[in-house]
Amino acid sequence: MDKAAPTTSAELTLRVKAAALDAGFDLVGITPAAPSKTIGAYSKWLDRGFHGEMKYLADHLLAKEDPRHLLPTVQSIVMVGLNYYQSGPSDPRIARYALGRDYHRVIRNKLRSVAPVMPGESRICVDSAPLLEREYAHRAGLGWFGKNTLLINSQRGSWFFLGALLCSDFLEPDEPSPGGCGTCRVCIDACPTGAIVNLNDRWQVDARACISYQTIERRGPEIDDTHGWLFGCDVCQEVCPFNTVRESQPLRSQTTLEADFQPRTWPSPSQILDLNEKEWDQLTAGSPVRRAGFEGLKRNARRVLSED
Repeated sequence: MDKAAPTTSAELTLRVKAAALDAGFDLVGITPAAPSKTIGAYSKWLDRGFHGEMKYLADHLLAKEDPRHLLPTVQSIVMVGLNYYQSGPSDPRIARYALGRDYHRVIRNKLRSVAPVMPGESRICVDSAPLLEREYAHRAGLGWFGKNTLLINSQRGSWFFLGALLCSDFLEPDEPSPGGCGTCRVCIDACPTGAIVNLNDRWQVDARACISYQTIERRGPEIDDTHGWLFGCDVCQEVCPFNTVRESQPLRSQTTLEADFQPRTWPSPSQILDLNEKEWDQLTAGSPVRRAGFEGLKRNARRVLSED
């Protein structure tokens, strides 16, 4: 698609949002490319060591402070959300986000179809770029921070991926999302490992205790209890009232229509132990589960079996 001819900011904003929805995104919002307001809290989280062995999260802090380090001409950030929900627990237990194709590729390809609508420069950011996506998604009206630290949309819940498109064009911004958990603490009480903690009146996740961290990012031959999860964990989302389907909120926990997120057939933990490296390579090609590694996935399977 050719770059669109210049137009008013209001018209361009409508075209960009329409292009995002046409690309298959479920949520789209826009925020000015202002410096981060949460970088201080993020740095304190790192200082407490809550990121565990994920040393890469402490990299590029300067870039995370200001999106202009990613695109010097940036004026606006287009934030998008893509539903990945699958109904029912999987067998073996794998976090829903990882049941299908790697979301990085899916979102990046969709954003590539949105970028040409804008006449100026742009840059696609999907998770791995040094951008605090949750903060900008909140600013763009996509949702608010839950006590489980996930972004929650009052109409759609929390089962969605985030992506960002930095652009040098000025677009009409949306208002930040209102909302909050109030006195609800079901995710805190349901977390099998007590990973959701309150420090200085701010709810945080100590990744070192989180099952997702243990089964995905933790390296080495041994991990803590997985509570039956082979890869990742969905407990705090499964119990969240904002993911409960109601007649007045029909968009909550709708099964994704994205073909790339349709679940693969996964072998049982005992079958995983019998895989050779070539079979593992074929099984995890293009899948988020690949991040655990050959030995890591077998380690997880052994742990799950030992807990039965």
